[in-house]
Amino acid sequence: MLDINDERWSNLQGGYKVVYDPRPALRALALRYDDKSVWDEFWEELHHQGDVGDASYAAIPEIVRISTEHVSASWAAYGLAAVIEEARRTDERNPPIPDWIEPHYNTAWRTLFHLALRDLETETDETFLSQALAVVALHRGMLGLARMTMCTEDEREEMLKAYWGS
Repeated sequence: MLDINDERWSNLQGGYKVVYDPRPALRALALRYDDKSVWDEFWEELHHQGDVGDASYAAIPEIVRISTEHVSASWAAYGLAAVIEEARRTDERNPPIPDWIEPHYNTAWRTLFHLALRDLETETDETFLSQALAVVALHRGMLGLARMTMCTEDEREEMLKAYWGS
């Protein structure tokens, strides 16, 4: 587990490549897991047009830790983790995961994979399913499949029509 009191948190950068310390939002999430404004802050600060930062990587282990206390985890936990991981893998402008974060990030991803499998047994919401399936695909190294599942059904239909015709 990352030490939440480690001073390095205060110098992390988010998706805008400016300093963003996610700890206040993480504390709020622990108290109010379903609070849309907290999730909106994470979406706004940890990812921006394909850009992520070390704050993005550091937040994932804590988001996953908090999510383990909920059945089902939020679709936003899956979606945010998938978007961050997809950006990390596909855009070389994004920084590598810092050494002090990497083992925690990797452990969080293994946990997130198992949470997704658990939640896929009972959830039926399209957004939820898409994001949880993206986590499963990313964990299994299937980037293309993950990217497809992160799209909406309408976007997938449009791509399939363009590929297959009619």
